[in-house]
Amino acid sequence: MAFGNVGPGLGSIVEAKLADCTIARSDTGRRRRGFVHDQLPKEMKEMKIRDDKAESGDKEIAPSVVQGNGTEAGHIISTTIGGRDGQPKQTISYMAERVVGTGSFGIVFQAKCLETGETVAIKKVLQDKRYKNRELQIMRFLDHPNVISLKHCFFSTTDNDQLYLNLVLEYVPETVYRVGKHYSRVNQRMPLIYTKLYTYQICRSLAYIHGLGISHRDIKPQNLLVNPHTHQVKLCDFGSAKILVKGEPNISYICSRYYRAPELIFGATEYTTAIDMWSAGCVLAELLLGQPLFPGESSVDQLVEIIKVLGTPTREEIKCMNPNYTEFKFPHIKAHPWHKVFHKRMPLEAVDLVSRLLQYSPNLRCTALEACVHPFFDELRDPNIRLPNGRPVPALFDFKPEELRGATPELLQKLVPEHAKRHCIQLGLSL
Repeated sequence: MAFGNVGPGLGSIVEAKLADCTIARSDTGRRRRGFVHDQLPKEMKEMKIRDDKAESGDKEIAPSVVQGNGTEAGHIISTTIGGRDGQPKQTISYMAERVVGTGSFGIVFQAKCLETGETVAIKKVLQDKRYKNRELQIMRFLDHPNVISLKHCFFSTTDNDQLYLNLVLEYVPETVYRVGKHYSRVNQRMPLIYTKLYTYQICRSLAYIHGLGISHRDIKPQNLLVNPHTHQVKLCDFGSAKILVKGEPNISYICSRYYRAPELIFGATEYTTAIDMWSAGCVLAELLLGQPLFPGESSVDQLVEIIKVLGTPTREEIKCMNPNYTEFKFPHIKAHPWHKVFHKRMPLEAVDLVSRLLQYSPNLRCTALEACVHPFFDELRDPNIRLPNGRPVPALFDFKPEELRGATPELLQKLVPEHAKRHCIQLGLSL
């Protein structure tokens, strides 16, 4: 069965899988990880990025070409920048330190700029000479505090004449995935304040890129960088991102499985940025539970996991996900109550936000800005809020005009607290 084109027979396969499932969600108990300790464990301050293969404004950037692989520790890569609009050319050298990520796209390695001493991350991707790199095209336009920034880029060639694109990115030491894994290893839940901070900043980053017409298409904890001291979150890895154009088809074989929206499983090709909001809901649920909510082992099994919680989608919901899907023979499974998916002490606002994001019908899911004004984040709008260690929280209301595009006056009133309105007025926003 081709992934994405699930086709005839899906209902029968799902029915067989569901027949072996206990709908009472007996696994809910194993999701419970003990009491939350509302402080940052000191071990986290010593956490380092590891070479873990299992984890996977318009800037004028003119790539140059350098020779050599450049990923071995101690290897120095020199390239030039500038030379446009009368600016002098400048040589910049990067010394590779270690590989920090690998995947089908290529590798990411940590490097140090020898001229400034700044630590950067360099994403090295095999380049097809016939095509422009969509990731580079998109990243040139991105400028947001919750989106990783592109500093520079250059091409490099290897001995066998393969061409690689190197994206020089700001370096952020941790990921939401590894922070979550840390708490799981010590049998704790992530403190709720961090779950709120991380999810809110994820939604802000999505409001920004969605305002530009861009869908990330691979939202997952591994692609959410976090500074463990300031708790600022930055969305990274735009290798799957695309500007969605209404009426133009897109591939449905996209997004990491646990976070894949159901319309993609049903083979939809004219989907919207709502697929990112489903993924964001999965990330929020995972932070609250301490493990993935829908851990499917295949695309069909992924749908089974979703049905076990949301129940069988109605004919109307399936049509909302993919109007071209014609098979509707699915066993009738009742939705599992959300309050039984989470432990009894889970705040109702958290459960409510998850339920608003994880809707079968894409048009019923919260938009990113609607999620930001949800009561779950009201604590973040308190001017006196502090991190558990007493430090201030990262900037949360330094909005860009792009992320507020289309926002109603009512939504803006809820989004911007009184103590942050001066900044928004400076942007020319009517509040």
